[in-house]
Amino acid sequence: MAKFAAFFQIFFLVSTATQICIATSYNVIDFGARPDGKTDSTSAFTKAWTVACNSKKKTTVLVPPGRFLVNSITFNGPCKNEIKLRILGTIVAPSYEYFLSHQAWIEFFAVNRLSIVGGTIDAKGSSYWSCKRGGNNCPFGARSLSLQSCNDVFISGLKSLNSQGVHVNINGCNNVTMQRLRIIAPGDSPNTDGIHIGNSNFFKILNSTIATGDDCISIGPGSTYMRMEKINCGPGHGISIGSMGGTPKEDGVHHIVVTNSVFTRTDNGVRIKTWAKPFKSFAEHVVFKNLEMRNVSNPIIIDQEYCPQRDCPISVNS
Repeated sequence: MAKFAAFFQIFFLVSTATQICIATSYNVIDFGARPDGKTDSTSAFTKAWTVACNSKKKTTVLVPPGRFLVNSITFNGPCKNEIKLRILGTIVAPSYEYFLSHQAWIEFFAVNRLSIVGGTIDAKGSSYWSCKRGGNNCPFGARSLSLQSCNDVFISGLKSLNSQGVHVNINGCNNVTMQRLRIIAPGDSPNTDGIHIGNSNFFKILNSTIATGDDCISIGPGSTYMRMEKINCGPGHGISIGSMGGTPKEDGVHHIVVTNSVFTRTDNGVRIKTWAKPFKSFAEHVVFKNLEMRNVSNPIIIDQEYCPQRDCPISVNS
């Protein structure tokens, strides 16, 4: 009897712990999502996020195996505790025509202590690129994943496919680590930057593969203390700082390290680009170290008269 009582007590504790674990994980299917790639699951994702974000416990929003169609969605914070988006399946975007009034597909706003782990997001951007190449009246081109005003963020194992525009756009964020990312789009896809970062501080991008039609990583004004290590970049335009000096009173870029990385068939390796305008800005404390260039047109380039369009400003040096 004593052994049975002890066994029952252990079973009760394990069952209780399991229930607690289950109680802090919210599966989007339980909120109405369908893993068929055709049914709009946006509302289900929003409902699951709202419940998880309002929990006082650490919570997980689970996207199980399958394909989930999600339209433009914003996950708002702040949340009451740490929160994780765990993706085991694939989130797919609707046709680009849907994004006429949206510049982001999946957006996180003011979320702190956020983790995004695993899975695939597929923006199906090929029809949008065809629209752009045809010179048609196309929408802006939604960024696949956008983080705005988020702090203490960890992203690991995410695959981003065929973004309409920028794959991962980050603005006004602090203390972000991204690792083991795979960001993929054809080399001729227009403006499909892998990761763009602006006005953000304390970043690490590690052990990632980025193959796109634009910059693998672009670093905008106001970005500081960034480390990029073990990046496989190519095809694309390389890793760029700037363009800088485009507007008055622009914040500079400093303490940037790119190391132990490989560039393959890129237009550029590492680049710093500034406009030929009379505005003050700066890029300082920049380190490029242990970089391997394979069939790269411009391994290291500093362009102080950057201008990708007509009617360029007159050089301040002329």
